[in-house]
Amino acid sequence: MKKILLILVALLTYGCQDYGDLTFLAKLPKGLKENSGIEILSEEGPLWIIEDSKNKNHIYGVDLSGNIVSEFKIANAKNRDWEDIAKDGKGNLYIGDFGNNRNKRKDLCIYKIPNPLTSDSKELNAEKISFYYPEQISFPPNRRDYVYDAEAFFFFNEFLYIFTKNRMSSKLFDGRSLVYRIPARPGNHKAELINLFVSCEERLNCQISSASISPDNTKVALLSHNRVWIFSDFKDDDFIDGKVEIHDLGHSSQKEGVCFKDNETLLITDELGKKRSGRNLYEYSLKAEP
Repeated sequence: MKKILLILVALLTYGCQDYGDLTFLAKLPKGLKENSGIEILSEEGPLWIIEDSKNKNHIYGVDLSGNIVSEFKIANAKNRDWEDIAKDGKGNLYIGDFGNNRNKRKDLCIYKIPNPLTSDSKELNAEKISFYYPEQISFPPNRRDYVYDAEAFFFFNEFLYIFTKNRMSSKLFDGRSLVYRIPARPGNHKAELINLFVSCEERLNCQISSASISPDNTKVALLSHNRVWIFSDFKDDDFIDGKVEIHDLGHSSQKEGVCFKDNETLLITDELGKKRSGRNLYEYSLKAEP
């Protein structure tokens, strides 16, 4: 009886919350309160989730009801500051260890791992893709150039595209996000600056926290705490020069993960926030009016 009452209380609690234009799907497990990136290899799931700095070098398979169904240790890898996860067309996953809050790091990298569903082991071997930003010559740079943190990337046509996170103070914040490209293969690569995106000037709501590209490669999503930018009608990898739609989610939280479930649907997660809010899995339809 007590268990039934607890379930009813939980349902009432979640049901009474306002999630704006997001559809609440599930509460994520308590152990994933600092989830920092998500990816899905098929519409049915599972959802692959990583956590950021000071957490295990593990990847978690979570079903769309919020239950952990598998867990893998990533060998040959260290979780310095894992911030996003991406996939390629062959089912390989890429983990972005490029969190750089203070713009001091010189060991930025991305780990490539095989499709977890094809493994008979609970340990996956990683290949290391190291890189650096040639435009950064001071560690840290001048406070007006705190643009070398990153929490967002995706795979496209054998390259990895990184969108940096602007870490300037509220007084200096200008919404700049640099767009870099590196080959999706092991080595130490000089990242190529290919574009610049200016989001908006509200620091809290305009920092890019995750990115994804649709299964048909026609849409790019950039996430912040309360909105999603959707780019389409671009040529080659000129994503920023394509058509852009800004979707106000009607809900603000520390959103850290976004991926395309299908070409018209996003999955979004947030970290555990104050008053035990967050640590949720949401769905968002791009058919909604932006």
